[in-house]
Amino acid sequence: MKQKIYQIDAFTNHVFGGNPAAVCILENWLDTDIMQKIALENNLAETAFTVKTGAVFELRWFTPEVEVDLCGHATLATAYVLFNYHGVSENTIEFHSPRSGSLKVEKSSDGMLTLDFPADETVAIQNIPEMDSALGSTPIKIIKGKTDYLLIYNSQQEIEALDPNFHLLSQLDCRGVIVSAPGNRVDFVSRFFAPQSGIPEDPVTGSAHTTLTPYWAKILGKSKMTAKQLSQRGGDLNCEFLGERVKISGKAVPYLIGEIEI
Repeated sequence: MKQKIYQIDAFTNHVFGGNPAAVCILENWLDTDIMQKIALENNLAETAFTVKTGAVFELRWFTPEVEVDLCGHATLATAYVLFNYHGVSENTIEFHSPRSGSLKVEKSSDGMLTLDFPADETVAIQNIPEMDSALGSTPIKIIKGKTDYLLIYNSQQEIEALDPNFHLLSQLDCRGVIVSAPGNRVDFVSRFFAPQSGIPEDPVTGSAHTTLTPYWAKILGKSKMTAKQLSQRGGDLNCEFLGERVKISGKAVPYLIGEIEI
């Protein structure tokens, strides 16, 4: 069996930036084991698979090691593929995730794609000594979301200087760890570490901004914000807090269109 595959760089306006995601548009669902093996073979942070059911596209995401509950950059990449290569003429695509419910992506005339995702549910907690050891630095605040921890620091320089011990981080009971601080030229900056999911540091993490956006909206007293993820590839995002939902916007560019043998 031959299957077309796309690789899209998300949350960037140029190739080799942002976060690369693989996308497979399927007629029918493959076995979960096969999709996991494809994701492992691709060895990208995420591979997205989608099947159209009526007017809605069902969507699932896999890292090289596990299926995940939510992935922003691969959803953005999937929407880019559907808009540009699969004849979707409407300005909004409705997705449904078995793990995260209703998701939408809207395109604008300037090439921007906007994710409409549920806001994360969070609670402030006490510092965790094991996390301090793993990061080599103590945050000023820790927030616990559904799947991730959010650690707040005072400055962008502190975020840039972090050099985590990924072995220690991988032993924490979470999907990943977000670190964030006010930005020098944007409202806030972040990095995302997820060795538990096979991704030591993710280049740009859309789903992490469902946690970051509500937090910084309350701290900064504004609903619309600019953000940057400070990975080696870097990523640029516009975020809007809408109460129970968040909007996360960015651009995407194609890197590869190919065909795989299954």
